[in-house]
Amino acid sequence: MGTPQPRLTLLGNSWAEGFTIVSVRVFAVLWVAGLSAVLWAAWGTAPPALAVGLVLAGWAVWTFCEYALHRWVFHWEPSSAPLRKFVFIMHGNHHAVPNDPLRNLMPPIVSVPVALLIGLGLVAAIGAAGLWLLLGFLGGYVFYDAVHYTCHQRPLKGRLGRVIKQHHMRHHHSSEAGNYAITGMMWDRLLSTRVAASRH
Repeated sequence: MGTPQPRLTLLGNSWAEGFTIVSVRVFAVLWVAGLSAVLWAAWGTAPPALAVGLVLAGWAVWTFCEYALHRWVFHWEPSSAPLRKFVFIMHGNHHAVPNDPLRNLMPPIVSVPVALLIGLGLVAAIGAAGLWLLLGFLGGYVFYDAVHYTCHQRPLKGRLGRVIKQHHMRHHHSSEAGNYAITGMMWDRLLSTRVAASRH
């Protein structure tokens, strides 16, 4: 991997900087506890077949959200300087230093409030069974972030692992205007944003 680049300072304050990073260990503990809590709260709110269907639906919705957020939010190019700085803090820094192990996962200061808001919205929309949708959605998110971390920090083995890593590395090294998804790669094909292998 070569010499690691120094971590970028995003907020100019050492206390605030701590909220922009997360270790893989903290991420794992947080989301094992979080997903377990959602499962516990969801238990008994829907018949088993419906619960499984809602989990699968939530996971499927996540795959599109993964694509859409990366394409239209994280790679947004606003005209105002404050908004450009916001986008850089949110995602541009990852392209500047892609292999920073403490910035390959979404920090809890962002992911936890967003998860709570989505959960409240789902329960308000369809009742307590919405927690099964939330479980699938968050399960998809956690899987995505873990795969993203692994793409940058470890070799991915097996045919599927190599395909996923190559797909994401093309986003970083061939064209940032494509290959927006990682665990939902079909969206890049369906929406014509797949970056094919370079041919020399």
